[in-house]
Amino acid sequence: MKKFIIDNVEYVITRNPYTNGPMISRVDGILIDNRKEICRRFLRNYGWTDEMFQNRITNDLERKINQILSDDGEQTNIETNSNSIPTRKNKVVSSVPTPTPNELDYWLRQWDLLPDYTKQEEAINELFSGLYKSNKDLKSILIKCSVLNDFYSTNIFKVYPVACRILELDIDDKLEKGDLSIVNAIASNKISDKDKNFYSFASKYCSHHNQEEYPIYDSYVDQMLRYFRKVDGFYNFDNSDLKDYPKFKNILLKFKKFYKLEAYSLKDIDKYLWQAGKKYFPKKYYK
Repeated sequence: MKKFIIDNVEYVITRNPYTNGPMISRVDGILIDNRKEICRRFLRNYGWTDEMFQNRITNDLERKINQILSDDGEQTNIETNSNSIPTRKNKVVSSVPTPTPNELDYWLRQWDLLPDYTKQEEAINELFSGLYKSNKDLKSILIKCSVLNDFYSTNIFKVYPVACRILELDIDDKLEKGDLSIVNAIASNKISDKDKNFYSFASKYCSHHNQEEYPIYDSYVDQMLRYFRKVDGFYNFDNSDLKDYPKFKNILLKFKKFYKLEAYSLKDIDKYLWQAGKKYFPKKYYK
């Protein structure tokens, strides 16, 4: 009789005396008042997603658990996971905590303790929403590009052709509507006859015009999303999808849904991923 453990409690699949179907029971004999949630916890450990639980009654879930236990041959230990976040798909030894509301709140408080970044953000937001908001004047675009390039160290050595590219694209109406295609369009440049892709800069430029629709891409966000794909399987995506802006935004939305972070804005998610990524994936470890 194969057993599994959730939060230090032993469970086993038995026969329901009335239906003769599979039923989860506690080994200690105590009645279970949340059997469906125990089923979900177990199956998430084996890679099930929320979509896979739709329209399934408890007996169906218990039947699947019974099948897994029969194939497995090993006692399964499922660790505690706060806020009903799915248990880690892969057992990776790491100090990176699972994204939870408490974890995000911690990093948002840390952000408020960074006066250089918070004041910098306030200055840039005032620039982008005030006198220089329009992208129909080359001088306004040049000022915004220069400040953004300096504050974020985006390594654009010639901002003039980038500013001309933005002017050419006529993006004001598209920014207001949240047209995601303009990020990759802004990113694509030719400087001194060489093709350049300023993808991170382009996401920042659009985000400071419309933070609700345009999340920021940078290397730390990239590393964090790849990491959580590996350990939790929150969404199946290719690495190249992170550089395709509409796909990148969709990945972040899947991230929010999987970890039950819908109450947080994309800007909040960015602040969390950037700070945590900087701590757990410092650039000296990049390949």
